[in-house]
Amino acid sequence: MADRLGAFVDHCDIRIEGRASGPLAGTEFAVKDLYHVVGTKAGCGNPDWLASHDVDDESAPVIGKLLAAGATLVGKTHTDEIAYSMNGENHFYGTPENVNAPGRIPGGSSSGSAAAVAGDLCDFSLGTDTGGSVRVPASYCGIYGIRPTHDRIPLQGLMALASSFDTIGWFSRDPAQMKVIGKTLFDDWAEPPALQQTLVPVDVWELADPEIRDALRPIAERMRMFAPIVHEITLVPDGIETWFPHFRVIQGWEIWRQHKEWVENVNPTFGPGIAERMQWVRTITDAEKAEADQGRSNIIERLSTILQPGTLMALPTAPGIAPLRGQPAENLESFRYRCLQMTGIASLGKVPQINIPVGQVDGCPVGLSLIAGPGGDELLLELAGKIAGVSVKGLAPLLH
Repeated sequence: MADRLGAFVDHCDIRIEGRASGPLAGTEFAVKDLYHVVGTKAGCGNPDWLASHDVDDESAPVIGKLLAAGATLVGKTHTDEIAYSMNGENHFYGTPENVNAPGRIPGGSSSGSAAAVAGDLCDFSLGTDTGGSVRVPASYCGIYGIRPTHDRIPLQGLMALASSFDTIGWFSRDPAQMKVIGKTLFDDWAEPPALQQTLVPVDVWELADPEIRDALRPIAERMRMFAPIVHEITLVPDGIETWFPHFRVIQGWEIWRQHKEWVENVNPTFGPGIAERMQWVRTITDAEKAEADQGRSNIIERLSTILQPGTLMALPTAPGIAPLRGQPAENLESFRYRCLQMTGIASLGKVPQINIPVGQVDGCPVGLSLIAGPGGDELLLELAGKIAGVSVKGLAPLLH
C-alpha cells in the first residue's frame, strides 16, 4: 500500500483477504498496532515493546469476525506509545498526517487508524478507546468514531492499557458502514428504542471554546427533529472538574499494574510526556485508588439515572479543533485537561459515545458527540446517520 500519510507501521506488511461475500465484502480495513495479528508483532508504539515481544501465533477475535464478514485487512496503524496519549505525535515513529486539518495533529492514541480512514487509505479501521483515543481523533480528523459500552466487545487479542476503561472502537467515513460494523462485532445486537429526549449538559459545553459551542449548538438544538424534548441540565452540580481526578487515578493505577513487570524487566525508553507519566503512575497508592473507585461508583449511578433507554446526551467531542503539530507539551496541558474532563465522562461511566462530524471551525473539523446509557450503542449508530443527513441538508448554512 502507498502510505502517503505515515499512517501505517513499517514493521508489518500484511494483507489478509476477507470472505468473498458478507455485509462488508469488498471493503478494506486496518487495525491499530495494539492488536495481535497472526504472523506479526504488535509494536504498541514503542521500539522496546516491539523488540521484547514475540510474533503472534493467532489474531484477535474481532479481526476474525471482520474477515468473516468480507472485509480485507490491509495493515497495522501507528499509535501513541502504549496508547498513553491523546495527541498522536509519537517520539519514535512520527505523526500521521491529518488530511482534513493540515499541519495539525490527528489525535491519539488511535492516530494512524483515524488518519488512514480520513485519508481514504482504507474504508474503516479499528482503534481502542480508554480515555478518548477513538473519539478525539475522530473529531480532529472529521470522521465517525465510536467508543462502545465497556465490555460489550471482548478485549481478547490486544494490548491492555487500563482494563476497566479499555474498549474496542472503530472509525469510518460512512455512518451506514458504522452500523454494519456494529452488527458484525456485537454478538447481542438489538434494534434500539425510540429516542425520547436529548439532554444538553451546559457545564460540559462550557469546557469548549466559544467558537466550538457556536458551531455545534444549532445542531444539538435540531435534535428536536428526532425527539420531542431537548432539555438543558447541569451534569455535575459539584463541578465537572471533580470527576476527572477519579479517572486519572484509576487509569494510572491500572496502567502500572498492567505494565509493571515489563517496565521493570526491560527498562524501556519512553518519549517525552510518556516517560513522565510512567514515573507518576508508580506513585499511586491503593488507598487513592479505593477513594477514586468510590467516586466512580457515584458517577456510574448518576449516568445510569439520567441516561434511561431512549435518552441521549449531546455535547462537543473535544474542546477545540486539532492543535497544531509540534507544540511543546506544556502548551497543550490546559487543552488536554479540558479534553479529558469531557471524554472522561463516558470512560468513567462505562457508557457508549459516538463522534459525528457535523461542522468546521477555521477550516478544521468539529465533532458533535452523543452519549447513551449502558447498552445504548445501537441508538447512537442509528442516530448518527440521521443527524449526518440533517447536517448536510439543513444545518450546513448555520455553521458559516
